[in-house]
Amino acid sequence: MMVKVMVQRRKIVLLGLLTATRAFGAVGQEDRTGGDPLGSMQWPTLRKQYLGDAPVRFTDEVIVHTPPFADDAMNVPVQIDARKLAEVGGGIKRIWVVVDRNPVREVLDFEPMRALPMLSLRIRLEQASPVRAMVQTRNGQWHVGSVMAQAAGGGCTVPGASRADGSWRATLNQVQARIFGNVIDGSRRLRLRVMHPMDTGLVAGIPAFYIDRLELRDAGGELWWRLALHEPVSENPLISFELPPEGPQAFRLQGQDNNGNRIDAEVKS
Repeated sequence: MMVKVMVQRRKIVLLGLLTATRAFGAVGQEDRTGGDPLGSMQWPTLRKQYLGDAPVRFTDEVIVHTPPFADDAMNVPVQIDARKLAEVGGGIKRIWVVVDRNPVREVLDFEPMRALPMLSLRIRLEQASPVRAMVQTRNGQWHVGSVMAQAAGGGCTVPGASRADGSWRATLNQVQARIFGNVIDGSRRLRLRVMHPMDTGLVAGIPAFYIDRLELRDAGGELWWRLALHEPVSENPLISFELPPEGPQAFRLQGQDNNGNRIDAEVKS
């Protein structure tokens, strides 16, 4: 009888340990992904690096759009739209775009200021990866929109076309820009292209060489938006911004690359 009781107790203890292990494992799984709806193992480290201990929520109010599959990993279209948060928390302070699995994660840091909180651009992807738009409202809250971007790999580790043929030297930092009306919502769209090889520094013998700052000012010197760019932005960046329906018809685009080469161009409707 005594032996039978001891066996039953041992079974109870083992069952309890197994249950506890499963429960602890479930908590560990939640901790590793940090509540990320895409379940990315890189997210907790990425969050700690960029957001620290600030409050974060995942939301569909931040829209991140990419094609179902991008054939060209060096030119993956991405659109960020955070207009649904424009009246939340005192307004939007900044939009940080990052890619979990790129060798260089940070893509850009956008301060909309007087522009609408949305933009479109093309980026490099080294492999399929979550793409994040981390939007900070002025009350300090972070709102994160995410999408899983699929692409053929290697976008960060091969040279661009202008680097391969040497043509970048003749066009470096030339600007093409146009402002036109958006018939859908009445806003004004600014589309600009700055000619630059945007080298990632991950190709043998080619150091990192990229535009690192752009800003738009009106004739009175008022700042309309500021943009910090990083290596994953595609060669000859083509970026679209949305401006309010009413406002100045002429602006000045200024900036520089990480070698100190300046960008300065007039932008008109």
